[in-house]
Amino acid sequence: MNAKSLLPLLTALLIAPAAVPLLPATVRAQTTTETDAAALLEEADRLYQQGLEQFDTSQFQAALDSWQAALGLYQDIGSRQEEGDTLNALGLLFRIAGQVPTAIDYHEQALAIAREIGDRRGEGAALGSLGNAYNNLGQYQEAIVLYEQTLVVTREIGDRQGEGNALNNLGNAYNNSGQYQEAIALYEQALVIAREIGDRRGEGNALGSLGIAYADLGQYQEAIALYEQEMVIRLEIGDRQGEGAALGSLGNAYANLGQYQEAIALYEQRLVIAREIGDRRGEGNALNNLGNAYNNLGQYQEAIALYEQQLVITREIGDRRGEAAALGNLGIAYADLGQYQEAIALYEQRLVIAQEIGDRRGEAAALGNLGIAYRNLGQYQEAIALYEQWLVIAQEIGDRRGEGNALGNLGNAYANVRQYQEAIALYEQQLVITREIGDRQGEGSALGNLGVAYNSLGQPEQALEQQQQALIVAQDIGDRSSEGLWLSNMGALLADQDQPELAIVFYKQSVNVRESIRDDIQGLSQEQQQSFTETIASSYRRLADLLLAQNRILEAQEVLDLLKLQELQDYELQDVRGTADTRLGLDFWEAEQAILDRFFTQLSINPQFDFNAFIASPDIVANVQQLQQNARGQNLNPAQLVRLQDNLQQAGNAALLYPLVLDDRLELVLVTPDGLINETVPVDRLTLNAAIVGFRQDITDRFSDPRANAQQLYEWLMQPIVDDLDAAGVDTILYAADGALRYIPIAALHDGNQWLTERFTINHITAASLTDFTQQGANDLNILAGAFPEQDVYVDLGAEQVWFSGLPFAQEEVQNLVSLVPQTTAFFDQDFNRTAIETRLDNNYTIIHLATHAEFRSGHPTDSFILLGDGDRLTVADLNRWQLPDVDLVVLSACKTAVSSELGDGAEILGFGYQMQQTGADAAIASLWYVSDGGTQVLMDAFYTALDNGLSESEALRRSQQALITSDTSVLGGDRGNTATIEIVDPRTGEPLSNSPDLAHPYYWAPFILIGNGL
Repeated sequence: MNAKSLLPLLTALLIAPAAVPLLPATVRAQTTTETDAAALLEEADRLYQQGLEQFDTSQFQAALDSWQAALGLYQDIGSRQEEGDTLNALGLLFRIAGQVPTAIDYHEQALAIAREIGDRRGEGAALGSLGNAYNNLGQYQEAIVLYEQTLVVTREIGDRQGEGNALNNLGNAYNNSGQYQEAIALYEQALVIAREIGDRRGEGNALGSLGIAYADLGQYQEAIALYEQEMVIRLEIGDRQGEGAALGSLGNAYANLGQYQEAIALYEQRLVIAREIGDRRGEGNALNNLGNAYNNLGQYQEAIALYEQQLVITREIGDRRGEAAALGNLGIAYADLGQYQEAIALYEQRLVIAQEIGDRRGEAAALGNLGIAYRNLGQYQEAIALYEQWLVIAQEIGDRRGEGNALGNLGNAYANVRQYQEAIALYEQQLVITREIGDRQGEGSALGNLGVAYNSLGQPEQALEQQQQALIVAQDIGDRSSEGLWLSNMGALLADQDQPELAIVFYKQSVNVRESIRDDIQGLSQEQQQSFTETIASSYRRLADLLLAQNRILEAQEVLDLLKLQELQDYELQDVRGTADTRLGLDFWEAEQAILDRFFTQLSINPQFDFNAFIASPDIVANVQQLQQNARGQNLNPAQLVRLQDNLQQAGNAALLYPLVLDDRLELVLVTPDGLINETVPVDRLTLNAAIVGFRQDITDRFSDPRANAQQLYEWLMQPIVDDLDAAGVDTILYAADGALRYIPIAALHDGNQWLTERFTINHITAASLTDFTQQGANDLNILAGAFPEQDVYVDLGAEQVWFSGLPFAQEEVQNLVSLVPQTTAFFDQDFNRTAIETRLDNNYTIIHLATHAEFRSGHPTDSFILLGDGDRLTVADLNRWQLPDVDLVVLSACKTAVSSELGDGAEILGFGYQMQQTGADAAIASLWYVSDGGTQVLMDAFYTALDNGLSESEALRRSQQALITSDTSVLGGDRGNTATIEIVDPRTGEPLSNSPDLAHPYYWAPFILIGNGL
């Protein structure tokens, strides 16, 4: 067996290992004669090569059997060199299986044989293998000593290829211990040697290793360039396994840049290659990477399914390290879902495996993840104990990056228990380490956390200086998520120091950075996504709050629009981008732009400049004074105001109402064709939410009297602006609800004498920037309708089975629609299915009416759906594909949005209305709760009668509500001079509407809201 036969093994040694106990083959001692020695040697060589092939396809148990059989034969015939090579190969297998002490024993036997027979090449290989084993144990200093011995041997015998491999392995040990610059220098030496001797595989290895080192430094573009060079070589030499690994590395780099779709495409290519060549370990790694990408996109169920596939493979092939990684990633996915107990159970399994196989780095990672889970549960002392164990291991194995991360997490936990001095000391230690090893992202995190801690101690000047330094790091490495966070923190610090003008500048820049992220990036890394989600809404609202306090009303409204767009994006709708105005983010006043320009100029000249001296400088003070004068004069952007007022004038006598729910008050922003009004209502969020819940309980119970809560909400939402509405001659309110206010129909507010719908037409909109206010005019009715059957249906939603009752009056509702509007195509029961509806969407219908159940789930958009008559569901993804350019209105007459005492933000309601507009439809009607089946039929009969009489959708809805309130159908007459063209009958009694006064309760008429342009 010549030395080249070991090259696949040497390459494999560079790949991170795995584990599960291997079962030793039984080897019997044999006696041989000289005549059959040659035959035995040939058989042993065949078995050895067979083992290599089995190893390459991850058949580790089969490879073990082949190599142990070969070992017995080599020992029988006294082939010492081959015996040593086989022992080394067996050591590799046991290392992969996580049985590292056994692997070390085999490698030491191989080393002893090589030295005994003077096989310097074998000695170098055994030393390198021993180094890899200690590297896997996290004993990097021991590994470095062994690699250096390997390097000496290879240089003494002139083995340039072995020298390059030794340099590469030495670089791995330094890289694993966080000494990235030393690692890069070693990889570059390995690269030079590979190119000098024409070792293309070694060149690819060195390029890939360099890429990993630069990626660890956060220099992802440099890493991508190196991986692409590696890829060219892998393709040229036909190294499919190396090609797969390079694709995975490229995917990792793009994932770190937040470009998850590109990463997923690369991971899928890697998965295909691994399956084609039978590389089970590579297949598991590809599944792991895909899971990470989907997890970072917030698609946790897809991620969990991929991790579970990886777990099956790792267990089948005995890859214990891979098994531990899969368990850890499963834990992270469950933690992201808030299921911390499940995550803890998985982390503990990972910890057990890491300890069993001696994987100290994996043990540290498991302890760190456990600490994070306990911290998220508020169990800070448990978290601190786990972080301290993590820190000890990182220090023992020389993992400098891990040490820095452990210190930072410890600091966070101490900050949680308000021990800020201890937290600061830990952050400062983290800062020293991150700067020593060149970990810029860790450096920025340490600086930012220091700023937060100093602010908690009441030291805002030091806090601002630290936030400024963190901002510099974020901009240097292109970390826009952190950049937005640190800018927002600077805004908050300035606001706390009673410098609102300066705070607004930094908040605005923070918003614009985040808008650029939303525009360019479909998903974020786990930590970025978490911080982004936690901070974006609060900082947008804080900015709007500051602007309102400065009387800058229109700018506050623009921030609200951006927030609404963000909520739509969070609801997993596609391509939520608003108008050209919202895509550009927020404009700066001239003085604001001057402040920002001076700030960034100072940063570029002297990154360490004194921020507090900067804001006290004469130029900045003058700019702030100019801003104060402008704010007192309400120096609003006239072009923006004219644009919005022009839109309102298109809508007729309409006004736009924006309520802004803040923690301590309610702000009402009213825009009329005449101007802007801002009113402050002294009601805090909790009190408002309690009233909303009480009102919802009243209006969803037909035996209750809802007027007390209805009048209280009227007092807060309408009373402060009603005189302004009257003065402007407003009869239509375009209502852009905020937060939990989306759960109530303001048509059912009561002024003590009448319901709001008796006074105003209400048109709900998602955001002013998304709504066309042009009056549509009456179109001929051409309706596509479907009716749910009378039978109950059960629907599986994950582990939950949800019951939907039959809707007997839905049949009559649609039959009456056919009688009223002959141009109606209707489907009932099983015929009301996906094919019937979706194949007719392009048939120029003006209205789509679905008398069926629909479920809008707060926080679970993928579980929101419309139920068809055959039990099939139209999901969010299905609706995204609809094209309805000629449709004026989509009606869902039996849908529900569940509300508990834990109010959400109403994004599910906002999302449905916006989604219908995205299909091309002008507006949608949906109900906020399950309503009486018979009551719905009456309301819909009245609504379509009013529509058929030429009224607009929003006015028709108002008139139909009035008809139920007054039991008088004469209000349904419109431009065509008719009243009801069919008799409106209460199906519960068979009596005319005039004999059904109980339908005046809001339970029957209030749940239906029109979202979009129904003018």
